[in-house]
Amino acid sequence: MKISYECGPCFLRQAKEALDLSTDDEALKMEIMEDIFKFLSHNFKQNTNSNSTGSKMHNMIKQKTGCTDPYRNEKIEGNEIAMRYLPDVKRILEKDDSLENHVKIAIIGNILDFGAFTLDDDIESVIRNSLEKDLTIKDIEEFEKALREHDKVLYLVDNTGEIVFDKLLLEKIREYDLDITIAVKSEPILNDACMKEALDAGLDEFGNIVEIGCGTVGYVDSEISDEFREIFENHKFVISKGMGNYEGLTEIDLSDKDVFFLLCAKCNTISRDIGVNLHDMLLFKK
Repeated sequence: MKISYECGPCFLRQAKEALDLSTDDEALKMEIMEDIFKFLSHNFKQNTNSNSTGSKMHNMIKQKTGCTDPYRNEKIEGNEIAMRYLPDVKRILEKDDSLENHVKIAIIGNILDFGAFTLDDDIESVIRNSLEKDLTIKDIEEFEKALREHDKVLYLVDNTGEIVFDKLLLEKIREYDLDITIAVKSEPILNDACMKEALDAGLDEFGNIVEIGCGTVGYVDSEISDEFREIFENHKFVISKGMGNYEGLTEIDLSDKDVFFLLCAKCNTISRDIGVNLHDMLLFKK
């Protein structure tokens, strides 16, 4: 997906947040912010890829501060929030064990995104309110058809924290007797899940975990490894979690695949692109 004018202040908000998490050196933060302004002045243009631009900005911050995982503590907090709500969502699933409800719970997990929310947002209240909402778009019949027709699926996870809720959907998917491959980032970026977080959450109980070969904001086709490209091309059924993966996958030809997006629309640019309202929860086939 291409950047919109609203991505500008969002990039700067993320830059400030990442800098504050990376270093206490005010002079260094000033120096890096100047570099970011220069970078954006040359790269923030119409038809520029949003994921690639954001990835380069965050990698600039990591390289210049020497902090390779600025959101480490936030990832831990995200897992803790998810674990606190896990008994609640399990009770919901005990009352309604439908595929749709499992999808809804997984999308609610997508709310745990410190790249989209600021650190002082009341994330727990957002989750509580979202549990009472229905899906705005729910291509559930096509989704179940794909689960029945395919023998394997590639599941692109998003954030640490939400992967705790992903486990519940993965467990449901396993009932359809598919081989599951779970894709994670190879290097830390924002609060996205890497191999360690996926293993710590126990995702290996439900499928084979692979790395995409890079640490980018969402999916950036030009950055993935040859090994992951082969995996991606060999899967005709893909489940994509989160806005970042949506932004990246909509940049490439998916005509030979059944690709389903599970996400919460957390910014106006994404909402407009899909044609929904802010904070709507969605399951749709692209």
